[in-house]
Amino acid sequence: MAEVSTRAAVIDRLKKSYTAYYNVNEIDDGTPIVARCEFFEHLERYFLVRKAELWNANCEEFLYILDIPHLTLAEYKKWRDYIRDDGMTRISVGPGHMYSYITPVFICDTCDKDALRALKRCHIYKSFRLSLHGWMDYHNAVVEVSTGRVGHNQSGHQTAKVLKEVLLL
Repeated sequence: MAEVSTRAAVIDRLKKSYTAYYNVNEIDDGTPIVARCEFFEHLERYFLVRKAELWNANCEEFLYILDIPHLTLAEYKKWRDYIRDDGMTRISVGPGHMYSYITPVFICDTCDKDALRALKRCHIYKSFRLSLHGWMDYHNAVVEVSTGRVGHNQSGHQTAKVLKEVLLL
């Protein structure tokens, strides 16, 4: 497969790839968010019978794909905050909740250095009831289509790795 050269091609390839593991909801509401991908996992262990449950854990991930021609610092901050707030409303915190990841993936032609620096330095983490009810971690990634570069914050390392494999960068 050849490398992708347009934002639309990158978005199509990502949606097609994420469909295997995520519930992909396409969004057409006039915002740069073109898709929200949701992943839910329930793990449990029991002893002999299901009523004798040893533990259970719920894991969630909400991945947002954004189509922005030129990512500026102001645009990055605006959508970072919007996605964090939207993702926090979707998290179901309670006993059995282990972790939730909120992950925006910015697809852009070009990206300002200030926006890339802010994206790389972004560290948003929230613990629910001293981690007894789990935690939330915010992963960030940006794909700069014109250069083929993928940037990410420290938490988004795995997301960037997947993006590079899917997009053949």
